[in-house]
Amino acid sequence: MTVVIEAILTIGLLADRSGCNVPTIRYYEEIGLLPKAQRRPNGHRIYSSVDRDRLTFIRRCRDFGFSIEQVRRLIDLAVDGGRDCVDARDLTQSHLDDVRLKLAEFRALEFGLAALVQSCTDRCMGGAPSACTIFNDLIGPAVVSPPSDCCRS
Repeated sequence: MTVVIEAILTIGLLADRSGCNVPTIRYYEEIGLLPKAQRRPNGHRIYSSVDRDRLTFIRRCRDFGFSIEQVRRLIDLAVDGGRDCVDARDLTQSHLDDVRLKLAEFRALEFGLAALVQSCTDRCMGGAPSACTIFNDLIGPAVVSPPSDCCRS
């Protein structure tokens, strides 16, 4: 028979092994994403490998841009053994849809900014700021629109 001894992690070790910093760990405890740590008699927090795994899961979710509430919902789904993974997939799909929308907005922003820079380069670069097309274009109505996504690969 093999006896497994659970590693006891201090908050510093937990930070090192999870990729989170100490203030973030305390914050996640405070808002309930991470269960409150057990305490030693001297008051120091102690954690287990289960806490490390959960914290790593939280950090990875945040790396993917999930909001705190989305992370909370994913944790609830992971803990609830009575549900299938469709809810997690749907939440992740919704997040992916939001990311794609933001990417489209960033492409439009990129196109507009590139047009401002090109306008200055072509028409007034090196001249007086008061005559710069960037300032004039920012004052006037927006006339530049991004290309349609229909032909992008």
